[in-house]
Amino acid sequence: MTAKKIPSREEIADQYKWNIAKIYADEDLWQADFDKTKALLPEGEKYRGRLGESAEMLFEFLRWEEEVFRLMERVYLYASLRQHEDNGNAKAQAMRGAAESLAVEATTLVSFFAPEILALPEDKLNGFLSRPELAIYQRLIKDITRMRSHTLAPEQEKLLAGASEMAGSFDTIFSMLTDADMEFPPVHNQKGEREPLSSGNYIRFLQSTDRTLRRSAYEAMYDTYGKYANTISATLDASVKKDNFYAKARNYRSALAASLDGDNVPTEVYRQLIATVRGYLGDFNSYLDLRRQKLALKELHMYDLYVPLYPELKINFSWEQAKNTVIAALYPLGEDYIRDLKEGLTGGWVDVYESRGKSSGAFSSGVYGTDPYILLNYQDNLNSIFTLAHEAGHSMHSLYSRRNQPYVYSDYRIFVAEVASTVNESLLIDYLLKCADSKDEDNYLLNHYLEEFRGTVFRQTMFAEFELAIHDLAQTGETLTAKRLNEIYYQLNSDYFGQGVVADERIAREWMRIPHFYRAYYVYKYATGFCAASALALGLLDKNPEKAVVNQKRYLKFLAAGGSKDPLDLLKDAGVDMTTAEPIKKALDLFSDLVASLK
Repeated sequence: MTAKKIPSREEIADQYKWNIAKIYADEDLWQADFDKTKALLPEGEKYRGRLGESAEMLFEFLRWEEEVFRLMERVYLYASLRQHEDNGNAKAQAMRGAAESLAVEATTLVSFFAPEILALPEDKLNGFLSRPELAIYQRLIKDITRMRSHTLAPEQEKLLAGASEMAGSFDTIFSMLTDADMEFPPVHNQKGEREPLSSGNYIRFLQSTDRTLRRSAYEAMYDTYGKYANTISATLDASVKKDNFYAKARNYRSALAASLDGDNVPTEVYRQLIATVRGYLGDFNSYLDLRRQKLALKELHMYDLYVPLYPELKINFSWEQAKNTVIAALYPLGEDYIRDLKEGLTGGWVDVYESRGKSSGAFSSGVYGTDPYILLNYQDNLNSIFTLAHEAGHSMHSLYSRRNQPYVYSDYRIFVAEVASTVNESLLIDYLLKCADSKDEDNYLLNHYLEEFRGTVFRQTMFAEFELAIHDLAQTGETLTAKRLNEIYYQLNSDYFGQGVVADERIAREWMRIPHFYRAYYVYKYATGFCAASALALGLLDKNPEKAVVNQKRYLKFLAAGGSKDPLDLLKDAGVDMTTAEPIKKALDLFSDLVASLK
C-alpha cells in the first residue's frame, strides 16, 4: 500500500495558517525595518561611557535602546516564523540568520549598560532614579545591581555578548538536523499497511491501539536517531560546555545557579522538586502497573505508555470543535478573556496543520506590538485539543502582559511561563469531565489527565535530573559522549519507571530528540508550573461563587503583571508559595488519588 504523503505548505488552506502579514505585509517592509534597525545601531556608541553624566543621558539611552530592540524583535519574529513554516526554505533560513546576527550586534552594542550602571556610586544612581522620567526603570536597574557580583567589566561584557551568536548555534544545528535533514522510514501496522513517520506524528502513532504500529514507530524513531548519535552527542556536549563556560565567566558556582538567578529563584527550589517527585515514585509505579493491567499486557514496554487505557472511546475533535470546546472550557476566566481568545483564534494567530519541513511540536511566540502566534501540528485528537488550550494559555498571558505593562516589563519570566498554559489544561479537563455522559468516558478523560501529569511532572522532572547530571559531569571535565549520555539516561529511566516497564536499549537514546536540552534548565519549569497551576485552577473552580470571582480577579492580575515582580512573588500574590514543597506535594497527592479512583 502506498504511504500517505505529508502535504506541502501550499496544499494547506489559508484559513489554517497564521497571518504573519500583520507583522509585515511583504518582505520589502521587513527589509526596510531591518535596514532601519541596522542604521540606528551606530547611534548607540554616543552613549558608551556617558550613562553616568546625567539622568537625562541615562533616560535618552533607555529610550533609544527600547526603539532599537522593539524593531529588532519584530524583525527577528517575522523571520523566525517564516523559517518555522518550512525549515527547508533557504530564503527564510537566510532571513533568520540575518536577524540573529542583527540581534547579536544590538546586544553586543548595549553590553556596556549594566557595567556602567554598576560603576555609578549608589547615591548618584539613587538620585537619578528619583527623577520622574526614570521612575519606571527602577525595578530594571535594581535587578542589575542585585547581580553586581556576576556582571563583568564593559569590555568583557562586550566580548561575551559578541560570542553569543556562535554560542547559541547549537539549538539551530539540532533543529536543522532533526527537522529538516533527518528522514524516517515508513512504519507499518498489523495489517502490513505503511504510513510516513515524522516528528510531528510520532506521538499519534504511540497512542494507537495497534501495538504493531506503536512498536514500529518506536523502533523506527530511535533506530534513526541512533544513526546520528555521535553528531547529536557532540552538539549537546558543546551546548552544555557553553552553559558551564558562561556560568564560570560570570562567577557562578554552576550553570544551574546561573540559569536560575535570572528569575531570582534559589537552586534549592530545583533540587527540592527532584527530591519531592522521587519520593512519589512508588505511586507513579503503581499507576504504571495499573496501565499494564488495563492493557492486559504481560510486559509494559516504552511504546505502550501513550495509548489510552480506554481505547474503545473514540474521542476526536475537528479543528472547529477544538476551538469551541476550549472557549467553553475557559469560561471561568471571564467574558473579557473569552472575547479576546475568540478574536485571536479566528484572527490569524494559529498555524494549524503539519506540512513538509514545518517545525515539529507546538509553541506560542510574539513580541511587543504584535499578536501572539501559535504553531500547532494538529491531529484531530484529544492530545491536540489540550495542546491548543496549553498554547492559548501562553498567548493570552503574553497578550495581557504586553497590553498592561510597559515594554520594559512586558515579558514574564520563564519560571511562570508554564503556569497560564497549565491552568488552561486543568480547566479543560474539568469541563470535559463535567460533559462526560458515562463512567467509561470519565475514566478515559481521567486517564488523559494522568498522562498529562505523568508527562509534565514525572517526565519533565526526570529530564531536569538528566540536565543536572550532565552539566555536573561536564563541569568536572568529562566529555559527554553518546555512550555516556545513553548510560545516564537509561539509568534515570530505570529509576523512574522501576521494574514495571521494560527499559530496552532504544529508550537510552530518547535524550537525542529533546530540543529543550539546548535551553539550559528550562524543563523543570514545566513541572513547577503544573503544580502551581493545579492550585490556581482549583481556586478558579471554587464552588463558592464569591470566592471564585475573587480568585479570578487575582489570577487575571497575575496574567497582566508581566515581569513587574520576581516570579516567586507573582505566584505568592496569586496564592501559591513555590519556595515550599507544599504545592508539589498537593499536586502529587492529587495524582495518587486519581490513580486510586481508576482502580
